Amino acid sequence: MSATTVILARHGRTPWHSPNRYCGSSDIGIDEVGVRQAARLGEWARTAGLTSLYCTDLRRTQLTAAPVTAATGLAPTIEPRLRELDFGIAEGRTLAELRDSHPDAVEKFQQDPVEHHFPDGEHPADAVRRAHAGLADLVAADPGGRILVVAHSTLIRLLVTDLMGGSLARYRALLPDLVPTSLTTFLVRPGNMALAAFNVPPTPEPPTTR
Repeated sequence: MSATTVILARHGRTPWHSPNRYCGSSDIGIDEVGVRQAARLGEWARTAGLTSLYCTDLRRTQLTAAPVTAATGLAPTIEPRLRELDFGIAEGRTLAELRDSHPDAVEKFQQDPVEHHFPDGEHPADAVRRAHAGLADLVAADPGGRILVVAHSTLIRLLVTDLMGGSLARYRALLPDLVPTSLTTFLVRPGNMALAAFNVPPTPEPPTTR
């Protein structure tokens, strides 16, 4: 059997991107830059040979998936198991703000963001387990296909770290950034899941004018 290709795209930029606020489970949309990024994702998808499309139950992934639907005719299926982590007390706040209000929590988080994830938030290991279960069902529904999932930065970085055998506690150090609408590709065969690409823009960025 040929491999099933699973492509995870981070959603487009949100209004909280520039101040670097934790979005997590907060249901916010995408900004003007995010709309343009989503349009480029749609342009890429037009010739990507996709066979199915998924997004999470959060608006920012649904808005990012909309140009893909327009380009391919694929209706997105909602998969909540691939939603972003809930960051608890960090939701909607920056690290600088949290250092003022919860300095001990920030210090512990920076030492080990898994064992000392933000209070009232989801344990990253639990998020990885639910994401793997969700991906397994996606692959079972479209074996040998090319699946696009519009998902989230921290969840994708945790999945890649776990797949490569790294310590989840080092996901922020190993994979410090994921560009909005960038593509991370897995090749899935029975009993094996391989990383084929990470953090790849869907189309070249347009040239900047000086």
